[in-house]
Amino acid sequence: MLSERFFSVGREFLGCEFPFICGAMTWVSDPKLVSAVCNAGGFACLAGGNTPVHILRAQIEETRTLTDKPFGVNLITIAPAYRDHLKLLAELELSHVVFAGSFPKQGEVEIAKATGASVLCFVSTVSIAQRMLRYGADAIILEGMEAGGHVGHVSLTVLLQQVLYEMGDQLPVFVAGGIATGRMCADLFLMGAAGVQLGTRFAVAEESCCHAEFKKAFIRANARDAVSTPQFDSRLPVVAVRALRNQGLGEFARLQLDLIARLDAGATHREDAQIEVEKYWMGALRRAVIDGDVTSGSLMAGQSVGLVDKVQPVGEIIQELVSDTETELQRVKSLVT
Repeated sequence: MLSERFFSVGREFLGCEFPFICGAMTWVSDPKLVSAVCNAGGFACLAGGNTPVHILRAQIEETRTLTDKPFGVNLITIAPAYRDHLKLLAELELSHVVFAGSFPKQGEVEIAKATGASVLCFVSTVSIAQRMLRYGADAIILEGMEAGGHVGHVSLTVLLQQVLYEMGDQLPVFVAGGIATGRMCADLFLMGAAGVQLGTRFAVAEESCCHAEFKKAFIRANARDAVSTPQFDSRLPVVAVRALRNQGLGEFARLQLDLIARLDAGATHREDAQIEVEKYWMGALRRAVIDGDVTSGSLMAGQSVGLVDKVQPVGEIIQELVSDTETELQRVKSLVT
C-alpha cells in the first residue's frame, strides 16, 4: 500500500497504526471516544479544558483501562485550571501532551518534556510555528481558521505554504482545519504532512457522548453556518471561536459588550474579563453537548461540518479515511507514471 510510506513519520511519532488524530474537544473527548479512536488504530486526545484536577486524573486512569494504546492529553493554556494541570503532568507519565487554546511559554514546554512526554503545540501563524520550534516542541499541529472551537485567523491553504513546506523537514507537522475526507488527507500527506487531525467528524461518531440533537444540528448544517466570533475591543483580547450560528453566538456578543462596559467603568480587570469569557464558553458548550440545547448552547464546529452527513462508528470512520487515502494516492500515482 502506498499509504504505508506516507504514514511512517506520524505512525512512529504517535505510536499508532494510522496517523489520523481525533482532536481534543471539550465535553466531547472523553475516555470512551478517545479509547475507541485509539483501539481503531488512530490517535486521540483527552480534553483538559477547565476540568478539575481530580477529574482529569480519573479520566486518564479510566482511558488507560479502556485502551493499551498511546493517547494524548490536551491542555488549554487560557483555562483557569491550566496551572494546576501543568503541576499534574509530573505524576501522570503521559506519552503525549498537546498545548492548545493559546501558546505556551518556553518553560511550560520544558516542564512537559521533562516528564518524558512528547510535546505537540498548536500553531496558527508562521511566527508562532517558528517560536514553538525554538521552545522545543517535538511536533506541531498546523491549524487553519476553518477549524472549530478556538481558532486563529489564517486559512490552512496559506499556512501549508508558509509552514508545512518550509518546516516539514525540521519536525513532524500535523495538519488540521476543515478536513473530513480521506481524499483530502492523501493530498496533505503528499504535501509532507506527518498526519491529519479531524474534530467535527468524530464529534458525530456513534461513540461520541454528544446529545442526539447536537449531532442532528451538525448533520443539518452547511459549511457557511460555522462562523467565527469577532473581537470588539483590543482591551478584551478573546481567542476567536468557530461555531454554528445560533442564539448562543448572539449572547456571546452581548457578553463581550457588557465586559467592555465594565472595563470602561473600572468595575473589572482584563484578566477577570477573559476568565468570564472562558467560563461562558465552557458552560455554553456543555449545554449543547450534554443537554442538547442547540439554541442557546455553543455548537463549536469546523467548516468541515458541511461534509458531515451521517453518524458512523469510530472504526468505520478510521477505515474509510485509510481506504480513501489509499485510493487517492493510487489515483495520483496513475497520473504521474
